[in-house]
Amino acid sequence: MVLAIVFGVVIGLSTGLLGAGGSILAVPALVYGVGLPMSAAVPTALVVVAASAIGGLSSRSRLDLVQWPVAIIFGIAGIPGTFAGTALGRSLPQDGLMLAFAALMVVVALRMFRGNDAHDGVCRNPDGSIDHQRCLPRSAAAGAGVGTLTGLFGVGGGFVVVPALAMLLGLTAPQAVANSMVVIALNSITGLAAHAGTLAHLDFGVLVLFAGTAMLVSIGAARLSNRLPASTVRKAFAWVVLAIAAGVGISSAIGLITA
Repeated sequence: MVLAIVFGVVIGLSTGLLGAGGSILAVPALVYGVGLPMSAAVPTALVVVAASAIGGLSSRSRLDLVQWPVAIIFGIAGIPGTFAGTALGRSLPQDGLMLAFAALMVVVALRMFRGNDAHDGVCRNPDGSIDHQRCLPRSAAAGAGVGTLTGLFGVGGGFVVVPALAMLLGLTAPQAVANSMVVIALNSITGLAAHAGTLAHLDFGVLVLFAGTAMLVSIGAARLSNRLPASTVRKAFAWVVLAIAAGVGISSAIGLITA
């Protein structure tokens, strides 16, 4: 139970400060820290991530930055991918799935080291406003990919959504973070629907402590986010992600070899 609170603090900080990171840490924390099987860790992580995203978005300043058509397109496009990823995940061995998850974590960490600075993209008009009609194709494609990751790994997708919104679509960094939280919440709720058959078997004591802590910390972290150097926070979390990826990868590889 204490570990659930500790991990909830880390995930709430990540989501509140960066608009990402909760899910990439939640699954290995639940599997290796709390001791849940992958079948229970994924839906539990989805609840935790949704709670922390809603907490981080609760600030009025964040809500004002949300481009609702873009966020909704992302979320809706991810629904089929979420169910497909869930079905695929159930057919794979846990050690193999966690090894793939470790590889994803390495990619995410490298992406964090490079940064998420916004560039001109297909959504941005010359005056800085957002052209939602031009956003539709790329938003839908990115949403489908993120949805698949959500179903497969219990990943809300913030580390994929934030760079996509900033670099591919042209949203500013604050807009990308705010919109990412909406997409994370939508993807996580859809992922829970795909895992509905397993919800009755969850450890609700762990779930309440983990999700409640993550949400409360995320609210506080969101208020502090403008006062801290974003690049420093992002790189610190990248090192954490890399360290966890190494542990998960080694453990999963040993499991596959000795199976």
